[in-house]
Amino acid sequence: MLYDEVSKEGVVIDPGCYEDFEKREIHDFIMEEEIKVTKLINTHCHIDHVFGNYFIKETFNVPFYMHEEDLPTLRSVPTYAPNYGFSHYHGAEPDEFLGEGDRIKIGENNLDILFVPGHAPGHIALVCHEQRFCIGGDVLFQGSVGRTDLPGGDFQTLIQSIHHKLFVLDEDYVVYPGHGGTTTIGEEMMSNPFCALK
Repeated sequence: MLYDEVSKEGVVIDPGCYEDFEKREIHDFIMEEEIKVTKLINTHCHIDHVFGNYFIKETFNVPFYMHEEDLPTLRSVPTYAPNYGFSHYHGAEPDEFLGEGDRIKIGENNLDILFVPGHAPGHIALVCHEQRFCIGGDVLFQGSVGRTDLPGGDFQTLIQSIHHKLFVLDEDYVVYPGHGGTTTIGEEMMSNPFCALK
């Protein structure tokens, strides 16, 4: 959940809520904080990032945004979800597509869209220059990078995305990855064993 504290406008990014208690937790938070949810956004469409798409879209009556290149990834989820024990997965179709250079406004802040394939073919990252942070999905982690052994993954493409799209940000930008702890661009440029530059 990413929201502007003044306007209370917000977006839900990569809702991983599958169980009822998980859905209640995010719903209760939105209600308690009086957030006006305006959009649902997927950085990419692997199963753990799309579980709650239908719930968020229908509960808050908001449009769903993603990159068009990840449509095959999204549409493959129902075929393999039962194999992982997720027999009650309910998918949602996107309403609009996001691409490199697009901008989303949340109150007084903006999220600039970067196209960063490699972990998934239609992966995007969202950068807020006003507050100097990046919502990175599964591209860059603290001391690691996204896996590339899933369909549509490619290691060299992933590293190029990191070097040419993320490592051009200032070193103090905070990265919020889809898994694990936060990091900074500078920390990963210096010490990440997969993609460090220095």
